Amino acid sequence: MTAERGHAARTSKRTDALLNRERLVAAAHDVFTEAGPEASLNEIARRAGVGPGTLYRHFPNRQALLTAVLTDRIQALCEQAEKLRTADSADDALAQWLGAFLVHARANHGTGSALMVNESGAADLDCHRLILDAAAGLLARAQHHGTARADLTAGDLVQLVTGIALSTARDEDAGPARRMLALVLDAVHATPPRPSSASRKSDRR
Repeated sequence: MTAERGHAARTSKRTDALLNRERLVAAAHDVFTEAGPEASLNEIARRAGVGPGTLYRHFPNRQALLTAVLTDRIQALCEQAEKLRTADSADDALAQWLGAFLVHARANHGTGSALMVNESGAADLDCHRLILDAAAGLLARAQHHGTARADLTAGDLVQLVTGIALSTARDEDAGPARRMLALVLDAVHATPPRPSSASRKSDRR
């Protein structure tokens, strides 16, 4: 085999490996959504059109595959936040992203829990930081425009939306979750009440 053919063969193998990995992650998205984090890995391999051996070469255990799926979903969520930073309305951008985050949190609460009980938590911490950073950028823009409460933090918003997701995760109807998110958004854009003159006098004492 010539050097050129050897290089071409290696490039082809790397391309095939990358495609197989993408197929596996895409199939895992669907299967984990349908059957939860304990879904059959053989079924994932079957839907990806590869053998179990190929799956385990890319993902040696369930934890690795769950991490890849969750990371992929969070990266998409963060890319959406980045695009929304140039939207005309900072309020609409924040509301749209929090709605997308709510859908993500409701769909992935089982995956996140499965990762948390595993030995390695580094991936979880990184994912949490990515979400916080995405929320912080959109919130800061709304605060800069004077339309979001200045006393809010990205952590507040993430915790509130996560709470809604956890409390409605078993509901097939997303209506109650959307209603609670609307209440949160009303609070985000509400003007905090000014202290009364009596309380101001009390503070001076």
